[in-house]
Amino acid sequence: MSDSSPRRLPRGRSALSPEEVERIQRSRLCAAMAEVMAEKGYVATSVADVLQRSGVSRQSFYQVFDSKLDCFMAAFDVARELLVQHLLEMIGADEAGRPTAGAGGAAGDAMDRFEQGFTAYLEALAIELPYTRLFLIEVYAAGPEAIRRRADLQNMITDVLADLLGVRDDAGRFTCRMIVAATSTLVTNAVADNDLDALRAVGPPLVRNVRTLWEAGAFRHRPVPG
Repeated sequence: MSDSSPRRLPRGRSALSPEEVERIQRSRLCAAMAEVMAEKGYVATSVADVLQRSGVSRQSFYQVFDSKLDCFMAAFDVARELLVQHLLEMIGADEAGRPTAGAGGAAGDAMDRFEQGFTAYLEALAIELPYTRLFLIEVYAAGPEAIRRRADLQNMITDVLADLLGVRDDAGRFTCRMIVAATSTLVTNAVADNDLDALRAVGPPLVRNVRTLWEAGAFRHRPVPG
């Protein structure tokens, strides 16, 4: 787990506001949900497991969340925010995916930017492995709404990739969607096995194949001969 893990509340009376207490408890519960599910899976994870890992009381849990699923959905949102934050920081981009001033992501050709961005994406998955497992694997056990949010996240990653490559037309965006979907499939086994080496090893061969697609014009619209 990253250094962003929430801190435990102090014992006894606290000078923190009720809103700050709830925020800390929510953060602890989301982190605990991701960590326990990485070990046991969504179905086998109980509210009691989450409480034991987080150190939050059952009463406090139900003041913040309605159910295990509600906690899972909040943890999924945390996973999305952490992934996007790590990815944009690593490629040197703002929240719209545009390179920031002086960022390395602004230099080089499109494929150089892609290689940098894709390597950063895999590293972000590795850094937040419990949350990565949550949105890549356990999401399917959590039901339709969770799967819809996963699709929204994949679309957001597609947008970042398209912006990174300067892709504007529908054909190029479809190619970006294919790459994001293929990446998800390729990394899932490594994430399931908690194998960071295998996760990072997806990078070089996929980058080579994307370069081949780029050189073949797969990201650029070509008018049909008249």
